[in-house]
Amino acid sequence: MKTALGQTVNIERHLASAGRARTILASEVIFSQGDQADSIMYVLKGLVKLSVLRHRETVVGFRGPGEFFGEEYLAGHATRKRRATAMTPGTILVVGKAAMMRLLGPNPELAHRIVANLLALHVRVEDDLIEQLQSSCEQRTARTLLLLAGYGHRGTRRKIVPSISQAALAGIVGTTRSRINFFLQKFCRLRFIEMDGSLIVHRSLLSVVSPKESRTRAAARRFNRRARPAV
Repeated sequence: MKTALGQTVNIERHLASAGRARTILASEVIFSQGDQADSIMYVLKGLVKLSVLRHRETVVGFRGPGEFFGEEYLAGHATRKRRATAMTPGTILVVGKAAMMRLLGPNPELAHRIVANLLALHVRVEDDLIEQLQSSCEQRTARTLLLLAGYGHRGTRRKIVPSISQAALAGIVGTTRSRINFFLQKFCRLRFIEMDGSLIVHRSLLSVVSPKESRTRAAARRFNRRARPAV
């Protein structure tokens, strides 16, 4: 889930020199589907939801610290193809099209890092599609909770899922609200999450997403404990 960013601090410094910082509030619509695509945005702090509106809202991804969104104009699109909504309070950098072109022209290394960032995000979109097609509903629910809690985003210490209804969570996962409630209660019994006012996600929930990898890590820890010399 982690995006390879290279020297992200340098990216932020260059973007800050060409754009402007914008504070976002929880539930704020940053831009709507069909708006003019005249800027690219970069998350400094917070979590942003990307969705498509047709017959209903379909969530297509999230962006956290160190990730871009609103890059349609780089692909030649004149209008936004998605809606961007702040899931939590935060800060984003907004860089206009002309300013971005001036920034990238004399900085091939910066352009390379930005392209690598965007390609990594597109790979994650493909991974999300594979998860949707091949993973169980329980695994998709666990993965969505981990993403919402910020696991995998650079510099994130938050473990609390932003306020979201079970119906909205069901829409993201692609299941019913009753199934979401069942899995939340199950994760709570297993102490993977806590639901006492806020929804807190523990790293142990990763074992649901990738149980084989989790067993391998556990076996390695047991081996290391046995191999550790007595003091």
